[in-house]
Amino acid sequence: MKEILLKQHIGSPAKAVVKPGDRVRRGGLLAVAEGLGANVHSSVDGLVKEIKEDRIFVEESVEQSDGFEPISGGDILSLIQTAGIVGMGGAGFPTAKKLNIDLKGGYLLVNAAECEPLLMHNMRQILEQPEKTLRGINYAMQSCKAAKAVIAIKKKHEEEINLLLRILSDFPNITLHLLPDLYPMGEERAVVREVLGILLPPTVLPAEAGAVVINVETCLRIAEAVEEKKPSFLKNITVAGKLKKGKESQVFMDVPVGTTVGELIKMAGGIDGEYGEILFGGPFTGTAVSLSTPITKTSGGILVTEPFPDLKGAKTGVLICACGGNMDRMEDLCKKYNATLTVVQACKQAVDVRGTLKCENPGNCPGQAAKILHFKNKGCTDILIGNCSDCTNTVMGSAPKMNLTVHHQTDHVLKTVGMEPMRYLTKSKTVEQLPVNEEGRQIPFPKEEKKQGSSGGGEERRDSGTLDAKEERKSDTEAFIEEGLFHIRIEEGQDIHIEFS
Repeated sequence: MKEILLKQHIGSPAKAVVKPGDRVRRGGLLAVAEGLGANVHSSVDGLVKEIKEDRIFVEESVEQSDGFEPISGGDILSLIQTAGIVGMGGAGFPTAKKLNIDLKGGYLLVNAAECEPLLMHNMRQILEQPEKTLRGINYAMQSCKAAKAVIAIKKKHEEEINLLLRILSDFPNITLHLLPDLYPMGEERAVVREVLGILLPPTVLPAEAGAVVINVETCLRIAEAVEEKKPSFLKNITVAGKLKKGKESQVFMDVPVGTTVGELIKMAGGIDGEYGEILFGGPFTGTAVSLSTPITKTSGGILVTEPFPDLKGAKTGVLICACGGNMDRMEDLCKKYNATLTVVQACKQAVDVRGTLKCENPGNCPGQAAKILHFKNKGCTDILIGNCSDCTNTVMGSAPKMNLTVHHQTDHVLKTVGMEPMRYLTKSKTVEQLPVNEEGRQIPFPKEEKKQGSSGGGEERRDSGTLDAKEERKSDTEAFIEEGLFHIRIEEGQDIHIEFS
């Protein structure tokens, strides 16, 4: 039985156009968009068994076809809309709506950051289907009238970068921009800032910078819709954590929407003994789910964690960050840690935009010492944070000095797979960009400039913070006074916070 949700996107749930007893083919239309929404298609051949307000149950036929019910449409944009394609990086904004804009020769920015630790399905896609991915980017450019496209990808992904460089000669209007291995480099405004050098306010869309930001898997599904007339009913998924097959991330390509979390975990070998929780998404933004939860077009990761440590009722302050878990998630974690939630504060850069917290400058933190001092004054012994790489670093500049124990919302996930916890920032926030040849085309880094002894692991590992030998080392410093605290920031070190008594 496939449980297919009617709301797999931002906006209104789709309206069912089938009834119980109807037979449907793989790719057959189940529900149509209403308002800001997206069409929903069956991911299997089968029989419609039940329709609820928010989902449709399709009983799979014993025999499944390899084909699918094709869509029809004329231009690229109508095919994207009919296919029901949405942003597959997690937000789920209907892609036809996003691309229905005239950028007048602006930029299509392709988010291939694979922002969160452990997730690997975007990189697998690039390795296995690079040409189709690039063709999808071209179709998206045509739809929004962009003159150039830039793929934003972390510099550490050398194999994927070099593969793309080998075939980009056939796509002269597409280039690469390298990102540091920090969180949240895949956030939409962070991509605009890193690629175009424009910091947009939290209330402004990338269109104000003459750009559209689109996820790299979304581009693949666009190519399928245009070239194969294929609707969107499949999703690439990473499964990792406390699994019998080991702690390495496993990638499953083209998983039918409606497949349950439990089915995918079974495909990955099953859970290895006792576990803490199962997350849908990445370590920073994932939500706790059950084995029966169905995947959607926006699903990305399934993470099984080790059991939680017991804080034995410790008085705990929570620092809410726009880049991490919301209040519901942090309250849930406090319960699982057996902590007493004592006081809540928001990161100083988090602003409320229509009921959602947005960061004023994602990944760049001015300091959190005043917030930490407030926790101390309220009697907290522990703090739980969900901050980005830089904010976490600033928290660590003051919390240990005040004898506060720091817990990051990703701790139990990263510990499960043997990664160092998020604490001090040991990596540069800038990276060297690719060299260009005499024709102005990007080329790979010379072999002698490749990073030696790379851990190949996740973020913020204390043992992998060394910069490339040829990479420019910065020693810029800055100092400022804020909220009664004197800050000294050293680019390649930790922040120093001096409190005036």
